[in-house]
Amino acid sequence: MIRVGIVGVGNIAAMLVQAVEFYRRTERTNGLIHHVIGGYRADDIRFAYAVDVSKHKVGKDLAEAIFAKPNKVPKYIDVLKTGVVVRMGKVLDGVAEHMIEDFEPASELEPSEKDIVRELDEHDVDVLINLLPVGSAKASRFYAEAAAKAGVAFINCIPEFIASDPYYASMFKENNALALGDDIKGQLGSTIIHRALASLITIRGAEIVESYQLNVGGNTDFKNMLDHSRLTSKKISKTMAVASTQPEPEKLLGNLFAGPSGYIPFLGNTKVSYIYIKALGFMGLPVTIDLKLSVDDKAMAAAVLVDVIRLAKALRDKDVKGAPDWASAFYFKYPPKQAKSDEEALLNLYLKLEELGIEIEPKRLYFWHYLKK
Repeated sequence: MIRVGIVGVGNIAAMLVQAVEFYRRTERTNGLIHHVIGGYRADDIRFAYAVDVSKHKVGKDLAEAIFAKPNKVPKYIDVLKTGVVVRMGKVLDGVAEHMIEDFEPASELEPSEKDIVRELDEHDVDVLINLLPVGSAKASRFYAEAAAKAGVAFINCIPEFIASDPYYASMFKENNALALGDDIKGQLGSTIIHRALASLITIRGAEIVESYQLNVGGNTDFKNMLDHSRLTSKKISKTMAVASTQPEPEKLLGNLFAGPSGYIPFLGNTKVSYIYIKALGFMGLPVTIDLKLSVDDKAMAAAVLVDVIRLAKALRDKDVKGAPDWASAFYFKYPPKQAKSDEEALLNLYLKLEELGIEIEPKRLYFWHYLKK
């Protein structure tokens, strides 16, 4: 069993909690990236702790809080009461000024770092997930430091540079804790599709001249990102995730844009992404790609989280600590070290897990069995 704590009971949390319940009841494996990691299946995940700052969620059972205002994820499955009461969190910069009416912070006493460390210990949390809004720089670091001091695994799902920051990597290592991040990829989201196309262009001998990725959506994440001052790290994360696939990433940066571009309320939890790439191929002749992607925004992240939660626990079982780049490269947009392609990142993950004696099934690389002959 893996005891999971959630920081920020928003839309991703709402999808994640339902997803775990879905796989537990149905015993299915379809849609999962990996069925087993370190002996853990999706239905081994248990939610043990949760914090938020909204008056609509604090004090409620997690099963009720995931559907509270302003979350927009539909109810896909009835979730029974979990026994996990959402606790008041630390606000800091987690609520942008223009989001106060949406989040409506509770007026309860905010916890200190010592309070969070104690609560993580009291609830036997194995893995703490950061699902705060984009731009929560101080709040993310507050919880990261608490997780490190509590000796638990910390999964940083947002574009704040924690696992990729040597200072925090050292902090987690010194405290015998683990950090994975930063900025989680979607299962088939805009960044992973953009990266795949960019990698394909390179291995086919062509060269990208210019490219953009424009994303619009209707949930609170997109409304939160209307404040462009909160987007600096987000744009760096998404841009470098694509640029890193190229032989000389720095040459492309001036002609590459990737980031959230608009809030359209009626889209709800649907994200629409427009990806454009202009490349030069054989004899310098132009090739243009225009693609539209429409996805359930939070299902994309939850699918990856179900993997990463189990990976984090399996690594802690083997006493892996710090912020190993190979553990994050396949799952995050801005890991400590970027891989040139997702195939390379996945191969490195499989090789390292094999060294540690951690099983992961199925192997998604078609050439894996040839390598092992």
